[in-house]
Amino acid sequence: MENADDPSSPNKNSQSDNLGWATKGRAIWASTENWLISTALGVMMALPLLEIALRRFNSGVSGSAEMLQHLVLFVAMAGGAIAARENRLLSLSTFTAFLKGPWATVARSLSASVSVFVTFAIGIGCYQFINTGGIGDEVLFFGVPVWVFMAVMPVGFALLGLRIIRFSGSSWHLRLIPVMVGIALYFFCTHSFEDVEGFVWPMIGLLILATIAGAPLYVAIGGMALIMNWGWSGYFPEERVEITIQTQSQTLYGFISNPLLVTLPLFTLAGYFLAQGDSSKRLIRLIHSIFGGVRGGAVIVTVLVCAFFTTFTGASGVTILALGGLLMPVLQSAGYGERSSIGMLTGAGSLGVLFPPCLPLILYAVVATNTKLVSLSLTDVFLGGAIPGALLVLMTIAWGVWKQPQASIVRAPLDWVEIRKAFIGALGELFLPIVALFALFSGFATPIEAASVSAFYAFLLYLVDARWVRKARIRNELPQMMSECGLLVGGVLLILGVAMGLTDYLIFAMIPDQMVDWAQTTIESKLLFLLALNGALILVGCLMDIFSAIIVIVPLIVPLGVVFGIDPIHLGIIFLANLQLGYLTPPIGMNLFLASYRFGKPMSEVIKASLPLLAVFVIGVLLITYVPFLTTWLPGLFK
Repeated sequence: MENADDPSSPNKNSQSDNLGWATKGRAIWASTENWLISTALGVMMALPLLEIALRRFNSGVSGSAEMLQHLVLFVAMAGGAIAARENRLLSLSTFTAFLKGPWATVARSLSASVSVFVTFAIGIGCYQFINTGGIGDEVLFFGVPVWVFMAVMPVGFALLGLRIIRFSGSSWHLRLIPVMVGIALYFFCTHSFEDVEGFVWPMIGLLILATIAGAPLYVAIGGMALIMNWGWSGYFPEERVEITIQTQSQTLYGFISNPLLVTLPLFTLAGYFLAQGDSSKRLIRLIHSIFGGVRGGAVIVTVLVCAFFTTFTGASGVTILALGGLLMPVLQSAGYGERSSIGMLTGAGSLGVLFPPCLPLILYAVVATNTKLVSLSLTDVFLGGAIPGALLVLMTIAWGVWKQPQASIVRAPLDWVEIRKAFIGALGELFLPIVALFALFSGFATPIEAASVSAFYAFLLYLVDARWVRKARIRNELPQMMSECGLLVGGVLLILGVAMGLTDYLIFAMIPDQMVDWAQTTIESKLLFLLALNGALILVGCLMDIFSAIIVIVPLIVPLGVVFGIDPIHLGIIFLANLQLGYLTPPIGMNLFLASYRFGKPMSEVIKASLPLLAVFVIGVLLITYVPFLTTWLPGLFK
């Protein structure tokens, strides 16, 4: 009788071969995905540049706008699929990180079951929308039918669902649980109940539990939209499910086609090119050579470098994790204690969110404009954030200068030779914001073209750094870095797309109108409303990441801002400034967790270290809130 445990047995060898082929197949498919999304981002960068060049000859690229919009759709779905492949889909909850053993298994099964249900429901809706949406043989460019480009939606959601199933358990029977539960939930919802209102709250409760258990953010938001539309929109039983899932899919397609969204992946790509190499070291060397010999010089270095990188990466967490190790020795060598240094880096990581072309500013402009209550240009929003951002930077520097111990101050004359060398070394990085802002504000280019110029310039900097400074293998590094960018952008765009389904329902149900009525009868003055808004937004900043907060909260507060006569640009800067403050607010501010992880210190110690800078930020946010001139002066000046 053949021994199945014998490594040399045919069965064992066959199983090993199958596993080997499966692993190789997944690796090839992953590499293909990386190259596809890298190519899509590259084409998005190149097309506007080609438009600029051809404009000199009174020509252009036929169908380029539609091509860019559908490339955004591809990046959204492909980036989401890559995030699912890496098990890195954005989630609201970190609760599961503390679960062990069977409790962790139960949490994974619960979150995966609801995720599979929501993901495949939206995917089926996308398929039905393509089939029955009246698209027919409509073509976009190069004679390719529209449905070919739209097919990325059902295919993308299918990949998302399959990968969620894969990570739901370590064995096939655990992976079978979300499949069976997801199918059961779908068929339950498709049953022709006469009245489903009684099922809505239990379904919402199940969705909330799944979100706490770690379900991705797009599932939480998209699932809420599906459930509310299914149960509370008053559709007839025979059409309830079909209209619900197709409406969600139609909203996703319509929103992702927003032209302004093209700027989002391009500016983010510029940030990734910048962060990949040794740009941070060159900037630190330059700023330190200028300010290192003055009181607070180390703080000036820290604040300016952190603000610069957060502006282009769009995420304070990336700045803390990437620059914390480089800047901590700079602060400590200037006499700052470990606690003060940690506090400074934790707070400075969020500086830059208000400077153009930071990603949250773009998202706010898109989401606020989509409410149809206000119309914002990207230029005005960028200008509105400049002075408030500079105010927070200067206040942070002032605190750092005052905090430096007198005994550690060593004044030194400027070393002009070192400054010249450092300046030449960092010249490329210094020109990046100049290139971006000149292209944007000079009228030389549209916002999309300005984003493309910025990304291309950052790409050239990356090539020089990788080829001649770091001697890196560009062929291997570039697709990996661009797919990482696509992962972030795709995850955000996916959430944005499904969130618009929830926004549409909230508008249909007149939730913003009800909030306006409540605010008008409860809050008597504009000043009191702003104070209440500050408190609520700080809490939001503690509980949600910045992208989630913009998508979910902005459609609710924009109508309130209109009623109380708050300039929409001012409202956006108040919103983002308060989120910055929320990141530092104990006990659950996001930057506190990241700093604790990066510096290997207990949360209690990080909180104590951050309290002084938290007080500085509170003063800054109050000034931004109650002195609207700081926000509105520059946009008014350029009109």
